[in-house]
Amino acid sequence: MKSHPPEPGSDPAAQDTESGGADNAGPPPPPLRALAGPVRGRLALAVGLQAVAALAGVVPFIAVSRIAERLTAGGQADGDDLWPLVALACASGFVALVCGTAAGALAHLADNDLQLSLRRRLARHIGRLPLGRLTDRGTSEVKQAVQDDVSALHTLFAHTLLDVVSVLTAPVLIVLYLLTVDWRMALASLVPLLLGVFLFSRAMAGAAAQMAEFGAAVGRISAAAVEFASGIAVFKSFGRGRKAHERFVRATEGFADFFSGWVRSTLVTSTAAILVVAPAVVLLLLTVLGTVFITQDRMAAAELVPFLLLGPAVAAPMGVVGPRIQQIRAAQSAAVRITELLDAPTLPEPTTPTLPDGHHVSLRGVSFSYDGHTEVLGDVDLDLEPGTVTALVGPSGSGKSTLASLLPRFHDVTAGTVTLGGAELRDIPATELYRRVGFVLQDVRLLRASVADNIRLGRPDATAEEVERCARAARIHDRIMELPDGYATELGTGVTLSGGEAQRLSIARALLADAPILVLDEATAYADPHSEALIQDALSALAAGRTLLVIAHRLSTIRSADRIVVLEDGRVTEQGRHDDLLAADGRYAALWEAQRSAGPDETDGAPRQRSTPARADRAADDIREGSAR
Repeated sequence: MKSHPPEPGSDPAAQDTESGGADNAGPPPPPLRALAGPVRGRLALAVGLQAVAALAGVVPFIAVSRIAERLTAGGQADGDDLWPLVALACASGFVALVCGTAAGALAHLADNDLQLSLRRRLARHIGRLPLGRLTDRGTSEVKQAVQDDVSALHTLFAHTLLDVVSVLTAPVLIVLYLLTVDWRMALASLVPLLLGVFLFSRAMAGAAAQMAEFGAAVGRISAAAVEFASGIAVFKSFGRGRKAHERFVRATEGFADFFSGWVRSTLVTSTAAILVVAPAVVLLLLTVLGTVFITQDRMAAAELVPFLLLGPAVAAPMGVVGPRIQQIRAAQSAAVRITELLDAPTLPEPTTPTLPDGHHVSLRGVSFSYDGHTEVLGDVDLDLEPGTVTALVGPSGSGKSTLASLLPRFHDVTAGTVTLGGAELRDIPATELYRRVGFVLQDVRLLRASVADNIRLGRPDATAEEVERCARAARIHDRIMELPDGYATELGTGVTLSGGEAQRLSIARALLADAPILVLDEATAYADPHSEALIQDALSALAAGRTLLVIAHRLSTIRSADRIVVLEDGRVTEQGRHDDLLAADGRYAALWEAQRSAGPDETDGAPRQRSTPARADRAADDIREGSAR
């Protein structure tokens, strides 16, 4: 008896042993700290160097203020008094330059290694995720984590971290020095800082909720923009072009109203926070107060110089605190998203690999749930005999695509077993499984690579002659030869293929991979009539001698299938050949009559391109006869 990892929806506690007993080691560190672990030492050294640079950068101003004090003290200052201060200023400036440069270089090198490590970890992990997770969520999650979120961490570790150290370290030394000059003026230089902190905290009250609403408002604009751009033709075709425009306008107006209200509610306090820490305001305050002290003989005129030089820098952190806080929050959110993706459960690899003996597919007692609660499939029994065509039909939401996705192991079953050649799918190594099971879906994904490399994805060692042979069989060779560089043309760089052309390219890819079992989602559903005929011819070539599991939306295309399986609410309610199911006058007969009444343009609740019954019957017969050859 082989043991398998917990299925979707099982108790997560069962996986504790896989994490090395992490529950016994206390709570995990925050995502940001955990991700920075491999480079934490170098970042700490960079922070130390930056602190030294910030402190050293203050010393020249102190030296200049001391020089000014001695020159204005009324006595005759000689070189013995001034040159040591000049030397100190030069040496400190040099130390600040060297340490600051070293800190920046070290932080960037550490960040570069961290980016490389994270992107490698993400690539390895994503490669082990169930394909269903990637197809369900598309590429946006992966792109955001690998590109945008890792870049957000770069901003934090390579820039923001050192900036924060500088703006927090230098004012401490400045205040300590100013206290030695005149404690009253030193305390006065702190007033703008404290007032700025108070006002800024008032302005930021409720910022978390406002930022959440800001993101939601931006999301509504993006959704409305996509709908407006992609759906305008549909709206106009029904004489409702203004409707799409109105939705977009409402979304933008809603965002404008929200943002204007937010700005109005914080305008006074945020503006005041910026003004009180502005260098000109701080300088004016210290000048007026210092003049009062000097005229009242409470301090020497020369003692005012350090405050004029260094006083504005005390409140300087408040001038940049807003953008830095935003960058820190963005990095924290990015770290959470990266960690969630890295923590996503991977597709378990078998501990004791087993190779299939033959190509017979069997499903026994199969149930499946995406969330562990709502059952999408329930107690499904099904056999796919080698060399036969099995079609899955049923209303939208009946579980057709979910059931078909179990065969190429896009997901693992929640209960029951799926076997191939007597071996359970979870016991077959992924490389061996995908040598035997291929799939052609409606949503074709092409790589940013040459046409030839896109075709030989499943067999990288295939020769140019084999690639061309499969392209000819898929009826895409002539179109490839029209491209600027033929098979060497790189896709995604100004060269694009239509939906039907991309579909035929994916069929050529499946032909070259030569998997004996194929899962087909109706590839012609959104093709124009010319492309549909070519795709049907390509599918006929692809089906020859193979076991087919077809997700059928148009029943006219699977009349000659060896077995038609009717799904309702995730359960098999009927199965048999077309004529037998019509004679039974059950659910299949009702679906057949409904599609015939609806006409060739509407099936399964979605608009389709026209396909004549004669063409559909011919294509179905071609697939059936090709499979029998």
